[in-house]
Amino acid sequence: MKLTIVIVNYNVQYFLEQCLLSVEKAVQGMQAEVYVVDNNSVDGSVAMVAAKFPWVLLIANKENTGFSKANNQAMRVARGEHILLLNPDTVVEEDTFHKVVRFMDEHPECGGLGVKMVDGKGNFLPESKRGLPTPEVSFYKIFGLSKIFPKSKRFNRYHLGYLDNDQVHEIEILSGAFMLMRKKALDKVGLLDEAFFMYGEDIDLSWRIIQGGYKNYYFPLTRIIHYKGESTKKGSLNYVFVFYNAMVIFAKKHFSEKNAKLFSFFINLAIWLRAGVAVLNRFVKSIILPAMDFVLIALGLMLIAKYYEQATHNMYDERILFYYFTVAGIVWAFGAWLNGANDKPVKPQRVIKPAIVGGIVIIIAYSLLPETMRFSRAVMLLAPVLALVVLFVNRMVYNLFTTGKTGLEATAAARYAIVGKKDEAQRVKSIITQTQGNISYVAGIAPVGFMDKEDVGDISQLDEIVRVHEIDHVIFCARDIAASDIIGAMSNVADKRIEFKIAPPESLYIIGSNSIETSGEVFMMDVNSVSLERNKRAKRMLDISVSLFFILLLPLMIFVVKKPIGFIRNSLQVLIGKKSWIGFSKEMSVKNEKTLSLPKLKPGVLDPLVTNKSIPRTQENIIKLNLLYAKDYKLMNDVNILWKGMRELGN
Repeated sequence: MKLTIVIVNYNVQYFLEQCLLSVEKAVQGMQAEVYVVDNNSVDGSVAMVAAKFPWVLLIANKENTGFSKANNQAMRVARGEHILLLNPDTVVEEDTFHKVVRFMDEHPECGGLGVKMVDGKGNFLPESKRGLPTPEVSFYKIFGLSKIFPKSKRFNRYHLGYLDNDQVHEIEILSGAFMLMRKKALDKVGLLDEAFFMYGEDIDLSWRIIQGGYKNYYFPLTRIIHYKGESTKKGSLNYVFVFYNAMVIFAKKHFSEKNAKLFSFFINLAIWLRAGVAVLNRFVKSIILPAMDFVLIALGLMLIAKYYEQATHNMYDERILFYYFTVAGIVWAFGAWLNGANDKPVKPQRVIKPAIVGGIVIIIAYSLLPETMRFSRAVMLLAPVLALVVLFVNRMVYNLFTTGKTGLEATAAARYAIVGKKDEAQRVKSIITQTQGNISYVAGIAPVGFMDKEDVGDISQLDEIVRVHEIDHVIFCARDIAASDIIGAMSNVADKRIEFKIAPPESLYIIGSNSIETSGEVFMMDVNSVSLERNKRAKRMLDISVSLFFILLLPLMIFVVKKPIGFIRNSLQVLIGKKSWIGFSKEMSVKNEKTLSLPKLKPGVLDPLVTNKSIPRTQENIIKLNLLYAKDYKLMNDVNILWKGMRELGN
């Protein structure tokens, strides 16, 4: 056996499938085995691999054992002369494995090898080649000197920026996304250190290979796409702590005590600096718009009231004004947040609706006040107008400062190009027209030698087609276009604003990546509206308010529901967040649930079939109604289900 490929997967089913499709082509003509070690994914990954790739050796763990332990499981039984650790969010060229194995065979001193990696837009990923993160090297990286001097041999040894990206080089550290190693070297130095749960294990093993008398190489004569950031979300605080703590483990293991302490000091300083900045940044971003809404609405109402005092010579009780306008500011700020007015892009209906509803609530509350506590009706009638103006202006100003645009501009209709043969291009076109609403143009681009009369050109003309037809998105049909041609075409397009996607054959999704900093995108045929942040917020607020309402009406509700004890238990569990009043049907089989990859919802007391009692509860009908509920979710759907299932709330 020449090559063993090990892929550790955790909840990235769509990326894994695309990776395996490229691997299947790349192992043609060579003796190779492929292991997928799944770390207890819940997205249907195991079922997908078993169904679509029966030739893969599948290890399905019952818990998340971590990257090192999962890789070691497969490496201990590997039969290949060379072992490749490969990320599931990668795409390899058809000749990648042949080239790298040939290089290893021709260079017996080579213990480990990494390749040239590009992101989802064809941009070179600097972690393709790395140096040993000594205290000095890490200091320059942590405090940004490596970015300021990217080509400096002194300041950018972390990513070896002074080495040519297109030449073979001897390097120190390999990337765990593509880490090819000689099995004899591993027999000598050992496998991955399982003290590293995630991150740092590739640095540790790379350095041990060198200490074992071998060399590591950067080999750019083949390329892979790495959708950096999908397997692990790198913007999270958890990433900061896990990654830098892995660096501390490495320092204690390989550096002298003095250097390890110095390294640990800088690492811990970086942890707290980055964590502090991340927390502060997240807090400010989440609070700034609601705070501005509250302050400006309350202050504006106070100024209007003062103006009316002077104009009408009526004096209002300042304490009443203060409390009332404070409550009004909270109502409008909270309503805007709940309705998604703070989400991007800004949509007028998300601002207008809370302004109107909040106005109705405020005016009703005003009408219920005793006569002695009322003030100018004119002020109350102007309040919703003020709130609407404040909500719009705040978002325009905030967006101008953060993005340079108001955020209210009409979104230009997208212009797509699909690269593939006619039948496959038509299939992909049907996916994007169903999932991406605002499309003005779809151009057909053929593989070389397969031009159809409706195509505007072939893949060799992609750069020119993109420019002339003002294309925004390019989708490659993986069935018709070789991975090497896809990567080459991405790299050759001059306009780096273009979004590139890849459509695997016979799949209802398209995968792509916006940039090096963002995770991959998945365009699916069934878009899950229920998982949108504003809908999750609204659903949770409905659960809380309905639970409180039911608890207040408990003496009455025990005569309405069939099982009063169960109703009380459900009300409390929904209130504390263990359940939701409405969820997916519990009768759907585990197999179907994993295959559909529905968004995760809390267990529901009722399900969508409550409103369709005449429909038999077969698996087919359950699947259809669950999908319909997820795709077309609206808050009123939940209200309707609650009303029709009132007697069943104790189940």
